[in-house]
Amino acid sequence: MKICLRLSLLACLMLAAAPVSADEERIKRELGARLTGSEIESVRKTPYLGLYEVVIDGEIVYTDEKMEYFFSGDIFDARTVPPRNLTEAPPERAAISVLARASRDSAIKRVRGNGKRVLYTFEDPNCGFCKSLHREIGRLDDVTVYIFPMPILSQDSVEKAIAAWCAEDRTRAWGALMSDIPLPALPKDRAACAHPLQKVMELARRFGVNSTPVVFLGNGVRINGYVPADRIEKAFAERQ
Repeated sequence: MKICLRLSLLACLMLAAAPVSADEERIKRELGARLTGSEIESVRKTPYLGLYEVVIDGEIVYTDEKMEYFFSGDIFDARTVPPRNLTEAPPERAAISVLARASRDSAIKRVRGNGKRVLYTFEDPNCGFCKSLHREIGRLDDVTVYIFPMPILSQDSVEKAIAAWCAEDRTRAWGALMSDIPLPALPKDRAACAHPLQKVMELARRFGVNSTPVVFLGNGVRINGYVPADRIEKAFAERQ
């Protein structure tokens, strides 16, 4: 086994650029501008070799603080026996990467405050516990919620989920359903809109979601069922 630093021959792609700040958010913006067509999902400073871990379209790569070099490969900690692969993404992080991509076209977005913390929910519009969770999330500050509509309780749930998705303001429509407010009939030009319900069901099966609500926090924590806001806050704080 090759230890320490093992580089693939995607290695050493030079990014011609002037030195920039080591700030993670700025690196994310700069890389996004250069790697057009790719999704920069996260940037995190590592505790080794002055490197920054970057997740691009679900793949982990590395760059230096000046973004002069960019490479992929596995980094091993040679101080442990056996050497530990520091690059291996835990399963929960892989799940969040998949959910983040799916949320682009299959989720209803709800933002509170600056939206810097992220969570993903699977909800049925007729689920009482989902309605309670919706209210509790309303007590959180600075969160972005991606709601995957998962109508599994009845045909009425399916019809309501489609009505919310096809509404002019999806976020407001879903909030109305969670508050037991009936939605108005859809206009004819929106009554047959394309919806992602089948995609959501496939996503749910992939992660073993067979009931609602289920919550995935952006830090990888999974919560099955209803929990109050303070429990969600605690789960955010426990894994920064």
